[in-house]
Amino acid sequence: MQDTTSEQDDRIDWGKTSADYAKHRPGPPPSFYQRLWALGIGLPRQKVLDLATGTGVIARQLATQGSEVMASDLSGEQVRMASELARMQGLKIDFQVAPADETQAADNSIDVVTANQCFLYFDTPRVLASLQRWLKPDGMLVISHFSWLPGVDPIAKASEALILQHNPNWQGAHYRGGTGPRYPGVTPAMNYCGYFYYDEEIAFTREAWMGRIRASRGIGATLDEKQVASFDADHEALLKNIAEPEFTITHRIDAHILKVGPVETD
Repeated sequence: MQDTTSEQDDRIDWGKTSADYAKHRPGPPPSFYQRLWALGIGLPRQKVLDLATGTGVIARQLATQGSEVMASDLSGEQVRMASELARMQGLKIDFQVAPADETQAADNSIDVVTANQCFLYFDTPRVLASLQRWLKPDGMLVISHFSWLPGVDPIAKASEALILQHNPNWQGAHYRGGTGPRYPGVTPAMNYCGYFYYDEEIAFTREAWMGRIRASRGIGATLDEKQVASFDADHEALLKNIAEPEFTITHRIDAHILKVGPVETD
């Protein structure tokens, strides 16, 4: 998957991408939050913990909706950016610099834990043990993704090919969308209560798409400054040849909703 946060790979430094991340990665579209709201997630006064928050995209939106939000991330630079953006929006969010499983939250205090574009790279047993402590008896976990689809979108496909030219070690290419209705490794600790996925066209300008790609694991979080500049020049030339000044990129949005409890039986 092209845009996940790895807590197990020291070569990835999301702090280097914070400026582009904040400007060009606004996160899932409004339709995502509307679907979660319909499922009782992101409501006013709900206590939410957002893991691997990055620049606080999910955390800030849920705080805007009236939820009481905590958020953590391994990158101090990302947390500083998230805190500044929250301050500019007049939002009160309790940010922490911490790995997901070491986030400090009181036992049985959290209604919803969110993990967008990141759960795959957590130490799953440790995070699940922490979830068992943090969540209230009826608390929920939301594992979600918001990813472009190179298999159906020609611009995304061409951009991915260029990323691989500049960074052959990148492992996030060729994402086909979703993990299916069961997220691996979370049962029997968690019990499924919902799953959805859908595709949506997300609008970009050439500049915005260039920024979006820079703020990715394959480029800005991994390559050095000179390498990023070289990629960016090639990407700009590519987009001038294949894309209009404004265009859309097909994205897949999905969410797994789980509760603490035994595995479901048919």
